[in-house]
Amino acid sequence: MVQSLSIAAIPGDGIGKEVVPAAIRCVEEAIEPYGVRVDWTHLDWGSDYYRAHGTMLPPDGLAVLATKDAIFLGAVGMPDIPDTVTLWGLLIPIRRAFEQYINLRPARALPGVKSPVAGGDAMDLMIVRENNEGEYSEIGGRVFPGLENEMAIQESVFSRKGVDRVARFAAELALTRKGKVTSATKSNGILHTMPFWDEIVGEVLGGYPSVHLESVLIDALSAKLVLAPASFDVIVASNLFGDILSDLAGAVAGSIGVAPSANLNPERRHPSLFEPVHGSAPDIAGLGVANPIGQIWSGAMMLDHLGHPAPARDLVAAFEAVLASGRSTRDLGGVETTDGFADLVIAELRDDTSRGGGATR
Repeated sequence: MVQSLSIAAIPGDGIGKEVVPAAIRCVEEAIEPYGVRVDWTHLDWGSDYYRAHGTMLPPDGLAVLATKDAIFLGAVGMPDIPDTVTLWGLLIPIRRAFEQYINLRPARALPGVKSPVAGGDAMDLMIVRENNEGEYSEIGGRVFPGLENEMAIQESVFSRKGVDRVARFAAELALTRKGKVTSATKSNGILHTMPFWDEIVGEVLGGYPSVHLESVLIDALSAKLVLAPASFDVIVASNLFGDILSDLAGAVAGSIGVAPSANLNPERRHPSLFEPVHGSAPDIAGLGVANPIGQIWSGAMMLDHLGHPAPARDLVAAFEAVLASGRSTRDLGGVETTDGFADLVIAELRDDTSRGGGATR
Protein backbone atom coordinates (compact mmCIF):
# COMPACT_ATOMS: atom_id res chain seq x y z
CA MET A 1 0.00 0.00 0.00
CA VAL A 2 1.41 3.38 -1.01
CA GLN A 3 1.40 6.07 1.65
CA SER A 4 1.06 9.63 0.41
CA LEU A 5 2.55 12.67 2.09
CA SER A 6 1.39 16.20 1.35
CA ILE A 7 4.29 18.65 1.53
CA ALA A 8 4.52 22.32 0.65
CA ALA A 9 7.78 23.31 -1.05
CA ILE A 10 8.78 26.95 -0.72
CA PRO A 11 12.16 27.59 -2.41
CA GLY A 12 12.03 31.22 -1.32
CA ASP A 13 15.01 33.36 -2.27
CA GLY A 14 18.53 33.12 -3.63
CA ILE A 15 20.06 29.66 -3.60
CA GLY A 16 16.86 28.26 -2.11
CA LYS A 17 15.57 28.10 -5.69
CA GLU A 18 18.48 25.79 -6.56
CA VAL A 19 18.90 23.59 -3.50
CA VAL A 20 15.18 22.86 -2.97
CA PRO A 21 14.64 21.22 -6.40
CA ALA A 22 17.89 19.29 -5.99
CA ALA A 23 16.88 18.04 -2.56
CA ILE A 24 13.37 17.14 -3.73
CA ARG A 25 14.90 14.82 -6.33
CA CYS A 26 16.95 13.15 -3.59
CA VAL A 27 13.95 12.78 -1.28
CA GLU A 28 11.92 11.25 -4.10
CA GLU A 29 14.65 8.71 -4.78
CA ALA A 30 15.02 7.86 -1.09
CA ILE A 31 11.35 7.06 -0.57
CA GLU A 32 10.73 5.21 -3.84
CA PRO A 33 11.44 1.65 -2.57
CA TYR A 34 9.41 2.12 0.61
CA GLY A 35 5.95 2.57 -0.84
CA VAL A 36 5.84 6.25 -0.01
CA ARG A 37 5.03 9.09 -2.37
CA VAL A 38 4.94 12.84 -1.92
CA ASP A 39 2.35 15.20 -3.31
CA TRP A 40 4.36 18.41 -3.55
CA THR A 41 2.63 21.78 -3.56
CA HIS A 42 5.10 24.27 -5.05
CA LEU A 43 4.65 27.80 -3.71
CA ASP A 44 6.44 30.87 -5.09
CA TRP A 45 6.32 32.85 -1.86
CA GLY A 46 9.29 34.98 -0.87
CA SER A 47 10.97 38.21 -1.88
CA ASP A 48 9.81 38.11 -5.52
CA TYR A 49 6.25 37.62 -4.29
CA TYR A 50 6.74 40.54 -1.89
CA ARG A 51 7.92 42.84 -4.67
CA ALA A 52 4.83 41.94 -6.71
CA HIS A 53 2.21 41.90 -3.94
CA GLY A 54 3.61 43.74 -0.91
CA THR A 55 3.52 40.64 1.31
CA MET A 56 5.76 37.58 1.61
CA LEU A 57 2.79 35.21 1.35
CA PRO A 58 -0.88 35.60 0.37
CA PRO A 59 -3.64 36.30 2.93
CA ASP A 60 -4.69 32.64 2.93
CA GLY A 61 -1.11 31.39 3.03
CA LEU A 62 -1.19 29.95 6.53
CA ALA A 63 -4.53 28.27 5.80
CA VAL A 64 -2.99 26.62 2.74
CA LEU A 65 -0.03 25.36 4.78
CA ALA A 66 -2.27 24.11 7.59
CA THR A 67 -3.55 21.35 5.28
CA LYS A 68 -0.05 19.95 4.68
CA ASP A 69 1.95 17.29 6.52
CA ALA A 70 5.12 19.38 6.38
CA ILE A 71 6.75 22.46 4.86
CA PHE A 72 10.05 22.28 2.96
CA LEU A 73 11.64 25.73 2.90
CA GLY A 74 14.76 26.88 1.07
CA ALA A 75 15.73 30.29 2.40
CA VAL A 76 14.41 33.82 2.67
CA GLY A 77 16.23 37.14 2.57
CA MET A 78 17.49 39.56 -0.06
CA PRO A 79 19.76 42.62 0.31
CA ASP A 80 17.15 45.11 -0.94
CA ILE A 81 14.44 44.04 1.54
CA PRO A 82 14.85 44.43 5.32
CA ASP A 83 15.18 41.16 7.23
CA THR A 84 12.34 42.35 9.46
CA VAL A 85 10.12 42.06 6.37
CA THR A 86 11.37 38.74 4.99
CA LEU A 87 11.69 36.83 8.26
CA TRP A 88 8.71 38.32 10.10
CA GLY A 89 6.65 38.13 6.92
CA LEU A 90 7.12 34.43 6.25
CA LEU A 91 9.26 32.21 8.48
CA ILE A 92 8.38 33.50 11.93
CA PRO A 93 4.59 33.62 11.34
CA ILE A 94 4.79 29.97 10.21
CA ARG A 95 6.76 28.99 13.31
CA ARG A 96 4.27 30.63 15.62
CA ALA A 97 0.97 29.88 13.90
CA PHE A 98 1.83 26.17 13.87
CA GLU A 99 3.36 26.05 17.36
CA GLN A 100 6.75 24.94 16.05
CA TYR A 101 8.25 25.48 19.47
CA ILE A 102 11.29 23.24 18.94
CA ASN A 103 14.08 24.19 16.58
CA LEU A 104 16.24 21.08 16.28
CA ARG A 105 19.69 21.49 14.77
CA PRO A 106 22.18 18.62 14.45
CA ALA A 107 25.86 19.49 14.25
CA ARG A 108 28.39 16.76 13.66
CA ALA A 109 31.48 15.95 11.71
CA LEU A 110 30.84 14.62 8.21
CA PRO A 111 33.16 12.40 6.15
CA GLY A 112 35.56 14.41 4.07
CA VAL A 113 34.67 17.71 5.76
CA LYS A 114 37.58 19.01 7.78
CA SER A 115 36.81 20.93 10.94
CA PRO A 116 38.81 24.15 11.35
CA VAL A 117 39.28 23.50 15.08
CA ALA A 118 40.98 20.74 17.06
CA GLY A 119 38.49 18.09 18.10
CA GLY A 120 35.82 19.24 15.67
CA ASP A 121 36.17 16.07 13.62
CA ALA A 122 34.75 14.12 16.59
CA MET A 123 31.81 16.46 17.28
CA ASP A 124 28.31 14.96 17.33
CA LEU A 125 25.69 17.06 19.11
CA MET A 126 22.11 18.24 18.89
CA ILE A 127 21.01 21.77 19.68
CA VAL A 128 17.45 22.09 20.98
CA ARG A 129 16.45 25.73 20.59
CA GLU A 130 13.27 27.21 22.03
CA ASN A 131 11.57 28.54 18.93
CA ASN A 132 8.45 30.55 19.85
CA GLU A 133 9.30 33.00 22.60
CA GLY A 134 12.41 34.09 24.52
CA GLU A 135 14.33 37.04 23.18
CA TYR A 136 12.54 37.04 19.82
CA SER A 137 9.28 38.50 21.04
CA GLU A 138 7.04 41.05 19.37
CA ILE A 139 6.74 43.12 22.52
CA GLY A 140 8.49 46.46 22.35
CA GLY A 141 8.86 49.45 20.09
CA ARG A 142 10.52 52.80 19.57
CA VAL A 143 9.76 56.05 21.34
CA PHE A 144 10.79 59.66 20.68
CA PRO A 145 11.66 58.96 17.00
CA GLY A 146 14.13 61.40 15.50
CA LEU A 147 14.96 63.03 18.83
CA GLU A 148 18.21 62.91 20.76
CA ASN A 149 16.62 60.66 23.38
CA GLU A 150 15.14 58.20 20.85
CA MET A 151 14.88 54.74 22.38
CA ALA A 152 14.19 51.18 21.30
CA ILE A 153 12.63 48.75 23.77
CA GLN A 154 12.59 44.98 23.28
CA GLU A 155 11.06 42.63 25.84
CA SER A 156 11.99 38.98 26.32
CA VAL A 157 9.24 36.50 27.11
CA PHE A 158 9.92 33.26 29.01
CA SER A 159 6.88 31.25 30.07
CA ARG A 160 6.84 28.23 32.36
CA LYS A 161 5.10 26.24 29.64
CA GLY A 162 7.62 27.30 27.01
CA VAL A 163 10.71 26.47 29.04
CA ASP A 164 9.23 23.26 30.42
CA ARG A 165 8.43 21.78 27.03
CA VAL A 166 11.79 22.60 25.44
CA ALA A 167 13.65 21.17 28.45
CA ARG A 168 11.49 18.04 28.34
CA PHE A 169 12.17 17.58 24.62
CA ALA A 170 15.91 17.90 25.27
CA ALA A 171 15.78 15.36 28.08
CA GLU A 172 13.85 12.85 26.00
CA LEU A 173 16.32 13.31 23.15
CA ALA A 174 19.27 12.78 25.50
CA LEU A 175 17.77 9.47 26.58
CA THR A 176 18.26 8.23 23.01
CA ARG A 177 21.85 9.47 22.91
CA LYS A 178 24.60 9.82 25.53
CA GLY A 179 22.33 11.01 28.34
CA LYS A 180 23.83 14.47 28.77
CA VAL A 181 22.09 17.87 28.54
CA THR A 182 23.96 21.16 28.63
CA SER A 183 21.74 24.15 29.36
CA ALA A 184 22.83 27.56 28.04
CA THR A 185 22.27 30.29 30.60
CA LYS A 186 23.40 33.76 31.61
CA SER A 187 21.93 33.91 35.09
CA ASN A 188 24.86 35.89 36.47
CA GLY A 189 24.02 38.89 34.30
CA ILE A 190 20.39 38.60 33.21
CA LEU A 191 18.47 39.09 36.43
CA HIS A 192 15.02 37.62 35.85
CA THR A 193 14.62 35.46 32.75
CA MET A 194 17.75 33.35 33.03
CA PRO A 195 17.32 32.33 36.70
CA PHE A 196 13.72 31.46 35.76
CA TRP A 197 15.05 29.37 32.84
CA ASP A 198 17.54 27.62 35.14
CA GLU A 199 14.89 26.81 37.74
CA ILE A 200 12.48 25.22 35.28
CA VAL A 201 15.16 23.33 33.36
CA GLY A 202 16.42 21.96 36.68
CA GLU A 203 12.92 20.94 37.75
CA VAL A 204 12.25 19.13 34.47
CA LEU A 205 15.60 17.36 34.32
CA GLY A 206 15.13 16.32 37.91
CA GLY A 207 12.51 13.92 36.57
CA TYR A 208 15.15 12.25 34.38
CA PRO A 209 17.65 10.74 36.85
CA SER A 210 19.58 8.97 34.08
CA VAL A 211 20.24 12.26 32.25
CA HIS A 212 23.12 14.42 33.49
CA LEU A 213 22.39 18.17 33.44
CA GLU A 214 25.04 20.87 33.35
CA SER A 215 24.17 24.57 33.22
CA VAL A 216 26.89 26.66 31.58
CA LEU A 217 27.06 30.42 31.08
CA ILE A 218 26.66 31.22 27.41
CA ASP A 219 30.06 32.90 27.05
CA ALA A 220 31.90 29.97 28.60
CA LEU A 221 29.75 27.52 26.65
CA SER A 222 30.65 29.25 23.37
CA ALA A 223 34.33 29.03 24.21
CA LYS A 224 34.04 25.36 25.16
CA LEU A 225 32.19 24.61 21.92
CA VAL A 226 35.32 25.75 20.09
CA LEU A 227 37.89 24.29 22.49
CA ALA A 228 36.20 20.94 23.24
CA PRO A 229 33.41 20.41 20.68
CA ALA A 230 33.28 16.64 21.17
CA SER A 231 32.35 17.04 24.85
CA PHE A 232 28.71 17.95 24.12
CA ASP A 233 25.69 15.73 23.54
CA VAL A 234 22.43 17.75 23.69
CA ILE A 235 22.45 21.52 24.20
CA VAL A 236 19.20 23.20 25.21
CA ALA A 237 18.99 26.94 24.78
CA SER A 238 16.69 29.92 24.49
CA ASN A 239 15.73 31.35 21.12
CA LEU A 240 18.65 33.78 20.83
CA PHE A 241 21.31 31.62 22.45
CA GLY A 242 20.25 28.59 20.41
CA ASP A 243 20.36 30.59 17.20
CA ILE A 244 23.92 31.75 17.84
CA LEU A 245 25.22 28.42 19.14
CA SER A 246 23.84 26.46 16.18
CA ASP A 247 25.66 28.66 13.66
CA LEU A 248 28.84 28.38 15.70
CA ALA A 249 28.49 24.60 15.88
CA GLY A 250 27.94 24.43 12.12
CA ALA A 251 31.14 26.36 11.53
CA VAL A 252 33.03 24.11 13.95
CA ALA A 253 31.76 21.09 12.00
CA GLY A 254 33.40 22.52 8.90
CA SER A 255 30.71 24.43 7.02
CA ILE A 256 27.46 26.15 7.85
CA GLY A 257 26.43 25.19 4.31
CA VAL A 258 25.77 21.60 5.40
CA ALA A 259 23.74 22.38 8.52
CA PRO A 260 20.06 21.32 8.58
CA SER A 261 17.25 22.31 10.90
CA ALA A 262 13.75 21.28 11.84
CA ASN A 263 11.08 23.62 13.20
CA LEU A 264 8.95 21.09 15.02
CA ASN A 265 5.48 20.84 16.40
CA PRO A 266 6.37 17.58 18.18
CA GLU A 267 2.77 16.54 18.76
CA ARG A 268 2.09 16.86 15.01
CA ARG A 269 -1.10 18.85 15.58
CA HIS A 270 0.28 21.23 12.95
CA PRO A 271 2.78 20.88 10.09
CA SER A 272 6.46 21.23 10.91
CA LEU A 273 8.94 23.13 8.76
CA PHE A 274 12.34 21.92 7.57
CA GLU A 275 15.05 24.21 6.23
CA PRO A 276 18.84 24.50 5.95
CA VAL A 277 20.63 26.98 8.17
CA HIS A 278 22.77 28.60 5.47
CA GLY A 279 20.48 31.40 4.28
CA SER A 280 19.77 32.66 0.78
CA ALA A 281 23.41 33.51 -0.19
CA PRO A 282 22.44 35.94 -2.98
CA ASP A 283 26.12 36.40 -3.91
CA ILE A 284 26.23 32.92 -5.44
CA ALA A 285 22.57 32.57 -6.45
CA GLY A 286 22.10 31.46 -10.04
CA LEU A 287 25.63 30.07 -10.39
CA GLY A 288 24.63 26.47 -9.70
CA VAL A 289 27.39 25.99 -7.14
CA ALA A 290 25.44 26.07 -3.86
CA ASN A 291 25.92 23.15 -1.48
CA PRO A 292 22.62 21.21 -1.27
CA ILE A 293 23.58 19.07 1.75
CA GLY A 294 21.81 21.29 4.29
CA GLN A 295 18.60 21.04 2.27
CA ILE A 296 18.99 17.29 1.65
CA TRP A 297 19.70 16.64 5.33
CA SER A 298 16.67 18.75 6.26
CA GLY A 299 14.69 16.52 3.92
CA ALA A 300 15.93 13.47 5.83
CA MET A 301 14.83 15.07 9.11
CA MET A 302 11.43 15.70 7.53
CA LEU A 303 11.03 12.06 6.53
CA ASP A 304 12.04 10.91 10.00
CA HIS A 305 9.57 13.27 11.66
CA LEU A 306 6.79 12.03 9.39
CA GLY A 307 7.38 8.45 10.45
CA HIS A 308 9.77 7.19 7.78
CA PRO A 309 13.15 6.70 9.51
CA ALA A 310 14.48 4.13 7.01
CA PRO A 311 14.55 6.36 3.91
CA ALA A 312 15.77 9.18 6.16
CA ARG A 313 18.77 7.06 7.17
CA ASP A 314 19.35 6.05 3.56
CA LEU A 315 19.41 9.68 2.47
CA VAL A 316 21.97 10.67 5.10
CA ALA A 317 24.11 7.62 4.34
CA ALA A 318 24.03 8.49 0.63
CA PHE A 319 25.30 12.06 0.95
CA GLU A 320 27.88 10.92 3.50
CA ALA A 321 29.12 8.29 1.04
CA VAL A 322 29.50 10.94 -1.66
CA LEU A 323 31.48 13.15 0.72
CA ALA A 324 33.62 10.19 1.83
CA SER A 325 34.54 9.55 -1.80
CA GLY A 326 36.10 13.01 -1.98
CA ARG A 327 33.38 14.63 -4.07
CA SER A 328 31.84 17.90 -2.91
CA THR A 329 30.79 21.38 -3.94
CA ARG A 330 33.28 24.22 -4.11
CA ASP A 331 32.62 25.54 -0.60
CA LEU A 332 34.14 22.27 0.66
CA GLY A 333 37.00 22.32 -1.85
CA GLY A 334 35.28 20.27 -4.55
CA VAL A 335 34.10 20.93 -8.08
CA GLU A 336 30.57 19.49 -8.10
CA THR A 337 27.61 21.67 -9.00
CA THR A 338 24.41 21.74 -6.96
CA ASP A 339 22.63 19.40 -9.38
CA GLY A 340 25.77 17.34 -9.92
CA PHE A 341 26.06 16.61 -6.21
CA ALA A 342 22.38 15.67 -6.07
CA ASP A 343 22.96 13.31 -9.01
CA LEU A 344 25.75 11.60 -7.06
CA VAL A 345 23.49 11.20 -4.01
CA ILE A 346 20.79 9.66 -6.20
CA ALA A 347 23.33 7.29 -7.75
CA GLU A 348 24.38 6.17 -4.27
CA LEU A 349 20.77 5.51 -3.34
CA ARG A 350 20.21 3.49 -6.49
CA ASP A 351 23.34 1.42 -5.88
CA ASP A 352 22.12 0.36 -2.42
CA THR A 353 20.14 -2.79 -3.21
CA SER A 354 19.29 -3.38 0.45
CA ARG A 355 16.93 -0.42 0.64
CA GLY A 356 13.26 -1.12 1.10
CA GLY A 357 13.97 -4.75 1.90
CA GLY A 358 15.80 -5.22 -1.37
CA ALA A 359 12.83 -4.09 -3.43
CA THR A 360 13.34 -4.17 -7.18
CA ARG A 361 12.61 -1.11 -9.23
